[in-house]
Amino acid sequence: MPSIADEIASRRTFAIISHPDAGKTTLTEKLLLYTGTIQSAGSVKGKSSAKHAVSDWMDIEKQRGISVTSSVLQFTYGGCCVNILDTPGHQDFSEDTYRTLMAADAAVMVIDGAKGVEAQTVKLFKVCALRGIPIFTFVNKLDHEIRDPFDLIEEIENVLGIATYPMNWPIGCGQNFRGVFDRASRHVLAFEGDGRANATKKVGEIEASLGDPELDELIGAENHRTLMDDIELLDGAADEFDLEAVRAGKLSPVFFGSALTNFGVEPFLRDFLRLAPAPAPHKDAISGELIDPVKDDFSGFVFKIQANMDKNHRDRIAFLRICSGKFERGMEAFHVQGNRKLKLATGTAMMADDRAIVDEAYAGDIVGLFDPGIFSIGDTLYAGKRRVQFAGIPTFAPEHFARISQVDTLKRKQFVKGMEELAQEGAVQIFREIGAGMESVIVGVVGVLQFEVLEQRLKSEYRVEVRRQPLAYTDIRWIANGEDELDVQKLNLTRDTLRVEDMRGSKLLLFTSPWNIDWAMEHNPELKLSEFGNVTF
Repeated sequence: MPSIADEIASRRTFAIISHPDAGKTTLTEKLLLYTGTIQSAGSVKGKSSAKHAVSDWMDIEKQRGISVTSSVLQFTYGGCCVNILDTPGHQDFSEDTYRTLMAADAAVMVIDGAKGVEAQTVKLFKVCALRGIPIFTFVNKLDHEIRDPFDLIEEIENVLGIATYPMNWPIGCGQNFRGVFDRASRHVLAFEGDGRANATKKVGEIEASLGDPELDELIGAENHRTLMDDIELLDGAADEFDLEAVRAGKLSPVFFGSALTNFGVEPFLRDFLRLAPAPAPHKDAISGELIDPVKDDFSGFVFKIQANMDKNHRDRIAFLRICSGKFERGMEAFHVQGNRKLKLATGTAMMADDRAIVDEAYAGDIVGLFDPGIFSIGDTLYAGKRRVQFAGIPTFAPEHFARISQVDTLKRKQFVKGMEELAQEGAVQIFREIGAGMESVIVGVVGVLQFEVLEQRLKSEYRVEVRRQPLAYTDIRWIANGEDELDVQKLNLTRDTLRVEDMRGSKLLLFTSPWNIDWAMEHNPELKLSEFGNVTF
């Protein structure tokens, strides 16, 4: 029987990040294909097809071919238990991605070989860099015409400010794509496609040595000469591979491949699992000490809540990242924010919206806990005598606002339930005018596409149709004063500044311009405003 230490050492928990359409979800699908988790992969591009990506389970994801919520996928391969967090690439859902990165020990950054480093990639990279987690780069779409690989490497280093080490090197691209050269084994892996636009079978790989005359026939004499020149340049110019620098987030191993045709996916997976770290210690926010994944008792934090994954039961799942020790079904744990003990009667292992009951799980794993409405994003659970509390996950300030009201007033109960549950997920933020009810609410989002997702989910999951009225507010500030320090109703504000409260009763102000913020501060010297709300729903 493996020990707890062995179980935890075998865990690899990582997030896949990218700009939209770089091929992130397709890569995830092919990883599942190669590990035998699924028998055939669905392309997210097949919008008119009945087939869709396993990790895209919402109706809107299947219809549009985009990911709008993070999925959790678990499989075993090569003696490792792998937890993949497939994140939304679209910037309108970046808040969900930021929260998910808090639960990852490493990140795989997917880059479109034709487009290079794109805006959303830069944003997500910065979040990973702040945490200092290892970042692995997969340059995708070698089956298309791509930019010069040396230019791509230089751009990654210059734009993202991280050193790179190419683990393999492409041989041609597009119609001339012939495979990759593996720098560790000094072998060529020749590409053999199955003739399909979206390959569903594993790809055979032919090995041959650099300089071998047979390579002229295998990849073409001109490709062979170019490859020899490129490798000579790489070997002469590049720094030595440094695993410690990779683990510290200072050096990114770079892999070239084509997720759509399956080429390069399995070699990448093998190297990633060999190089990626086992679960890292998390810091206790109370003592500042690190919680040891192996030696300390069970602990973890909630980084995501998802309602209605099972449409038949209308349930809510709280996604818990286990930080230390072992989870056992039926165990008791202390819920810090609720200040009470809970029996964790059922834990589930996730495969997008499919699930299975798990009897035990270990540090690094993600388990889904059935949530009757007691958990919030950022909550801590722990067992044992040592009190543990992990740092909360901050709430991002919304950038777009709208007033939402139900069309059918007889469906008020469903409307209120839907709005509250989706707010608890963190999908949107809800505010109401001070003293007002829930007949209509003000919704704040980071990106406008979140409004469409909100409307569709209210309609499909709660059977409620709503009206949306865009509002001109551009800035929001949390009032940092205590209730006994300040009477919000007596503040001297401009006529177009709105006093609101969130679902927990915290007071906020909505402004139509930065000038109005300055006015409020000048005319209310005692007023303290904060740009960030560490309030989570």
